[in-house]
Amino acid sequence: MYTYSAAVPRWLQFLLTEKFYNACLIHPEAKKNEKNVYCLDCCISLCPHCVSPHASHRLLQIRRYVYHDVIRVDDVAKLIDCSYIQSYKTNSAKVVFLNQRPQTKKCSSGNICSTCDRSLQEPYHFCSLSCKVSHLVKTLGTLSGYLFECNYMPLSDSGLDDGLMTPDSVLEPVGSNRTSSGSGGYGGVDCRTTLACTATTEIVRIVRKKRSGCSTFRPPCRPACSPVTEITVNSMNRRKGNPQRAPLY
Repeated sequence: MYTYSAAVPRWLQFLLTEKFYNACLIHPEAKKNEKNVYCLDCCISLCPHCVSPHASHRLLQIRRYVYHDVIRVDDVAKLIDCSYIQSYKTNSAKVVFLNQRPQTKKCSSGNICSTCDRSLQEPYHFCSLSCKVSHLVKTLGTLSGYLFECNYMPLSDSGLDDGLMTPDSVLEPVGSNRTSSGSGGYGGVDCRTTLACTATTEIVRIVRKKRSGCSTFRPPCRPACSPVTEITVNSMNRRKGNPQRAPLY
């Protein structure tokens, strides 16, 4: 019988349990010292100032979307099959959540995540990478056939960015079956569907509703000039009387 720790490689265990975007203790006074890089060879999180000694290692940049950790599909698909994980397209890149997110109530009907029962768009089966890993270990007892060998994984040529994703994103429908390169389920699809039935959507809607609510209320405008009354008209038409001189004594 497989256990989670035995079935899941060490780098993946630490990736799904590591806390990112905390301030680096080695560079507490430096600017942009959030730990948003993960070293697969050392299984630790790094800030941009810690990257240099790990330049020859396999590195992943972790990004933030609505206060949760996400990773680009193009990056993580080199390591593990990401098919049927609900993805989002934001900042011109497809991303998936690393871990499941808190939810107030679970959906019991419709298309839901096979692990945490979060509502999903068809035909996805998982809301995050951790949910797919947990499901495979629980049902198959192994990740064999879903992991890919990748010995070289540097950061992008453009270098590190701040990792913050904009909240305006769209769902990416699942594509064809896994390709021979192992990128899996995301190629050749150009359809876009607005966010629906997820906690992320609720947050975005609430923010937009609050913003629109603040901008729609306007106090009644006061006229630049008060209306002309009958008294005003009479006073305007009144003529001056003949001048009177003081009596002579």
